[in-house]
Amino acid sequence: MSQNQQCDDDISVDSIPIDLSNTHSGDVAPDEVPAKIESITLALTDDQPPTNPLVVLKAARWWYLHGKGGTDPAFTWAIEWTRHLATGEPSDSARFDAFREYLVTVGLVDDRHELR
Repeated sequence: MSQNQQCDDDISVDSIPIDLSNTHSGDVAPDEVPAKIESITLALTDDQPPTNPLVVLKAARWWYLHGKGGTDPAFTWAIEWTRHLATGEPSDSARFDAFREYLVTVGLVDDRHELR
């Protein structure tokens, strides 16, 4: 039997917990974002964003479940960036701008101009 038992509302397929009672709430507070997801999310705004699609999809999954579902700007940007990595086609700058604004709205950054 595993020593790492999880309660019914907190499951995971990797080291990042998923709070089932808080899925698709659309209301994400900065302190609710796991450190690893915050790190990946903010890295997506860097000059050298992650190039491993599995890492990016991990963040996309978390934002999809805990944010606004398929319309969550962090989710849609992560999917867009993964598409870019897979195809080499330019990414949608409008989605990137919406993503940066969303990070301010959620409270992960104070000003979108802090981001690239």
